[in-house]
Amino acid sequence: MAKIGVLALQGAVKEHIQQIELLGHDAVAVKTYDELLGVDGLILPGGESTTIGKMLERNDLLEPIKAMAQQGLPMFGTCAGLILLAKKIKDFNTPHLGLMDVEVERNSFGRQVDSFEAPLSIPSIGDEITAVFIRAPHIVSVGEHVEILATYEERIVLARDDQFLGCSFHPELTDDVRILEYFIGMATEFKKVPK
Repeated sequence: MAKIGVLALQGAVKEHIQQIELLGHDAVAVKTYDELLGVDGLILPGGESTTIGKMLERNDLLEPIKAMAQQGLPMFGTCAGLILLAKKIKDFNTPHLGLMDVEVERNSFGRQVDSFEAPLSIPSIGDEITAVFIRAPHIVSVGEHVEILATYEERIVLARDDQFLGCSFHPELTDDVRILEYFIGMATEFKKVPK
């Protein structure tokens, strides 16, 4: 059983926690440094990336999370979480973690009223996975070692950079847990590594 932290400063937190528990793993809402300790993976949920970035600074979590990333902790960013993970944000400068070797563009698929769902085929995870796009970013470019897992309309919407998994959409807003299972698999592998 893995212990998965969900950054709980703002955004879709309870949906992630419910799905983690549904899969039989421990979920921890993370608002403080102490709550980060001992997790096998960390989910950065959707929400408002600028607000979450400022709250990461205010709650003194930016540097501890970066330090845990250096130790190999798997992290999964969804929507705003992807923006927080990205090394570079196109035409924007806001506090973020800057860990995943990708450049992202915010609000690439339009405003809130332009939200939509689309089925994705993700060879390493499964077919007909419903992706919910809400003011979604997309990945503009990736570093040499980043694996592109899914695209939609020729835009990169899911990618993995070693222990970092980033997606443009909200898998936690559907009943399909295959992407979360994929991430928990990454966390379980991390848990096996002697620390």
